Order: sequence, then C-alpha cells, then structure tokens
Amino acid sequence: MHDENSSPKTYRDAMARYAGHVQIVTTAAGGMMRGVTATACTSVSDAPPTVLACVNRHNPRNGLFAEAGNFAINTLGTRHRALADAFSGLGGLSTEQRFAEATWDLSGSGAPVLVGALASFDCRLIEAREVASHWILIGEVIGVRLGDADKPLIYFDRGYCSM
Repeated sequence: MHDENSSPKTYRDAMARYAGHVQIVTTAAGGMMRGVTATACTSVSDAPPTVLACVNRHNPRNGLFAEAGNFAINTLGTRHRALADAFSGLGGLSTEQRFAEATWDLSGSGAPVLVGALASFDCRLIEAREVASHWILIGEVIGVRLGDADKPLIYFDRGYCSM
C-alpha cells in the first residue's frame, strides 16, 4: 500500500478503481423533470423489491429527487455512452435538451423511464436521507422494465468501459 491516509484525493483515487454500472436516475413532479448520471445505485432487497440511489445534494436542482416522491433507475448499455455524458453535465445541455437526446416514457410513479434501457426500475420514494454531500434515495420498486440485451456501460478509472 502506497498511501494509507484518508484524504479526499486519496479517497477519490481509490474510488476510481471501483467499477460501477452507469445509470441515469430520473424524477418528475409538478411539470419539472430531473435526471443525472450515477454509479452509486444498488439493490437493497428483493422482498419487497427495494433499491437505493445516491445523488449530489449540493446541486439545488437535485432537491426535486427528495421532493417528488418518485424516481427511476435506468440501467445503461454501451450504446448509451453519449446519453451518460449528457446527463453528467458534459456539453452543458439544459434539462430539456438532455431528455430530448432519447425517448422517454412516464412510469406508473410518474418518473421518466428510458425507452431502450437495459433495465428500468420505477420507484416510490420511501426515504431521502442527507448523508455528507449526497441524498441517499431509498425506493420501493413498483415496476420493472427489461430492454434489449447489450453490454453494460461501466465507469472505471475515470472513464467508460464495458465487460
């Protein structure tokens, strides 16, 4: 081990070595939509089906995730790389422009789901917990949509790759 400190830089460098499946987490309420690229999403339980997603709470637009009562996790394949960039903020697109880059349906909860995602999880928000810089969104899965098979889009070592 080269550096055993827990400085923010060392932590970020270590997390860059942690491979994560790329998702777009979405929500909608009151005529507003929001979506962000994320890798911090995971299953919590299958009985009842429960997931969590983490979104940065320092971006004031992300407050909609905690307020809307719904969210969707849209799992991306390699064909979605440009969409992942758009929802990560690269290119400076507005929310409307980001959503215009693909086809979306509204789920049963009201959250946007990506047509053609590898899988989409429609969630009723159970809890939004503030932890450090992020909201941890815990959701009961009320609907699942499976898309066409593709290789997963993975984020590793500060870049995209696949398996």
